Amino acid sequence: MDSTAKKRWVSLYVENDVGVLAKISGLFSGKSYNLCSLTVGETEDPTVSRMTISLYGDDKTFEQIIKQLNRSVEVIKVLDFTDLPIHKKEILYIKLHSLRRDEMEDVFRSASVFGVTVTDYERGSLILECVRTEAENDEVLRYYKKHFLSRMEAVRGGSVAIESVSRSDR
Repeated sequence: MDSTAKKRWVSLYVENDVGVLAKISGLFSGKSYNLCSLTVGETEDPTVSRMTISLYGDDKTFEQIIKQLNRSVEVIKVLDFTDLPIHKKEILYIKLHSLRRDEMEDVFRSASVFGVTVTDYERGSLILECVRTEAENDEVLRYYKKHFLSRMEAVRGGSVAIESVSRSDR
């Protein structure tokens, strides 16, 4: 990674239409950018979707991508969240299996400490749900990997973000 590269956050309002995701992601791959996270969902208007994209990039190339996005017919609005106060969260699911009773008790206790929800459980297995920042989810994942790596499965969704209504960074 380039030494001038930094973490970027972009939010796009786009037409909710077939092929738009492929076209937008192709724009980034054409500039040899590897996206860290990309989420897409319908907005309050079913004809419009909102994409939240995170990536690492240098100023010059990132500026070119923003210009290209703004010229794209399918893109309604581009918001560069990189230096703005935003609220962002990511979802993480962790499935643990083949746990002894004492390990199950430990997981319930640790989940409580982390503020993580146990969404499903059965004898010796459970699923944890974490809706937190990317960094907080990294910490949760590190903890469970350390103790249960061979008996776990993890699934992460991309972050979603929205600009703060107050000027303080969340």
